[in-house]
Amino acid sequence: MDQGVLYFPSKPAIISSGVVAGPVEKQSVFATDFDKLYDSERADEDTNEKGHQTMAEQACQIALQKANVKKQDVDFLMSGDLVNQMTPSNFVAATLGVPYIGLFSACATAVSGVIIASLLTELGGSRYALAGAASQHNSIERQFRYPVEYGGQKPGTAQWTVTAAGYVLIAKGQVNTPAIEAATVGKVIDLQQTDPFHMGAAMAPAACDTITRHLKGRGQKLKDYDLVMTGDLGKVGLSILKEMLIKEGMSKQDVMKIRDGGAEYYGDDDGFLAGASGAGCSASVFFSYILKQLNDKKIERVLAVATGALLSPLTVQQNETIPCTAHAIEISMK
Repeated sequence: MDQGVLYFPSKPAIISSGVVAGPVEKQSVFATDFDKLYDSERADEDTNEKGHQTMAEQACQIALQKANVKKQDVDFLMSGDLVNQMTPSNFVAATLGVPYIGLFSACATAVSGVIIASLLTELGGSRYALAGAASQHNSIERQFRYPVEYGGQKPGTAQWTVTAAGYVLIAKGQVNTPAIEAATVGKVIDLQQTDPFHMGAAMAPAACDTITRHLKGRGQKLKDYDLVMTGDLGKVGLSILKEMLIKEGMSKQDVMKIRDGGAEYYGDDDGFLAGASGAGCSASVFFSYILKQLNDKKIERVLAVATGALLSPLTVQQNETIPCTAHAIEISMK
């Protein structure tokens, strides 16, 4: 086995998904593929964190309803978020009453959950597994940067934390559905970046490493995929990634076709600076737009690479560097 590259001969299937988002996300270019859009940033709850929880619960329920599966039939829940000790996900797990594995890979959490769910399914330990992540703009911004009410000016490299949740239901023995063929678990890459308002620069090297290892391990090239999409590098980070991959010797023509969900999330609106971020960013794009493209037979093979900056409020206050990771899943029609 190549380092960090996993193979799934049985091709665990993504049989359904649930994606919900907030009012600002109605502006997203991907909004038409979302299942539910809230008019309230807090999802009609009293606090941002409760709204965060409610969105995640709703996304899970939508995924279950689409597949006509009851929550008591779910064997595992893989979930995580960016709030202290992943408290919204913990409350979601309490509500669902499903065996729970809490995960933290920052904005790459949803894909790390899919990888573990696929492993459990491949090994015969799970019939149905839910995996995903969520973020809520206000709760995350005030934790990692400063209260929204402060109104501080941000540089052009900064990204907007999305209010969104995305979850998928993974099972075995399904046909004519998107399936996980392989995955690559990200290494932690730290190139000494310290600016929390420049996440793209910090995360791009991790994305480069994961994409390079996945292609090498699978004996593939970028052109073997109909779509290669990263999670939330944003416009600046995506540009850096492309430069790095070209230096790795990859075809410039193929590299320039790589897309990023965060860079595209809010279209060309400069008010969102370098684009979108947050654990709900890649989760909402990958589990709506990409799956729909596959189900509609518009594409057949995708490499989805979620990136995550593994910083915390404490490390930011201590001016530590920002270690980053990127997890990749290879999805095709089964």
